[in-house]
Amino acid sequence: MQFQEVVRRRRMIRNYEDRPVSEEARERILANALRAPSAGFSQGWAFLVLEAPTVRGRFWAAVSGPEEDDSMWAAGLRRAPLIIVALSHKEAYLDRYAEPDKGWEDRDEGRWPVPYWDIDTGFASLLMLLTAVDEQLGACFIGIQPERIHPFRATFGVPEPYAPIGFVTVGHPAPDVRSPSLRRGRRPWEEVVHRGRW
Repeated sequence: MQFQEVVRRRRMIRNYEDRPVSEEARERILANALRAPSAGFSQGWAFLVLEAPTVRGRFWAAVSGPEEDDSMWAAGLRRAPLIIVALSHKEAYLDRYAEPDKGWEDRDEGRWPVPYWDIDTGFASLLMLLTAVDEQLGACFIGIQPERIHPFRATFGVPEPYAPIGFVTVGHPAPDVRSPSLRRGRRPWEEVVHRGRW
């Protein structure tokens, strides 16, 4: 598939068929995530891959409250045969930029204008979404609510330095109800693209 077509077709899929993602597709999705840019080539990310039905069930139990069980998206999302949790690792960036070629010996987090560890992990997640489209699959990126992070960590033994920025569900798309948010339409270019000055 041509790149422009991949970008055009990318959307958040919230309903999946009950059939597995091939090993080859899964490995391409992960391999492409590892090609994301990262500040100082820090690569401060990790990916937790969840596939077995029992493991996915434990995941949904950890990250979902009872009020979400009846949501219109819950059943479709829970059918996703592949879940990849994207975790950022701030310490990898602070350590990397304290090395001699970077020159920040104090590891001061205040030197960073924004949390690049989260941004770079977001880049990796976007590459997963685009690769899923290229593999003729659907995918959706979703955040873990703050109150559910501790249960998630406890369930899967995630070390404290790794912060889940979200997770990607992947599978074969099933007929989906389009999000009501799409009714807003895309913002006009003149509202978001500024050339030369604001």
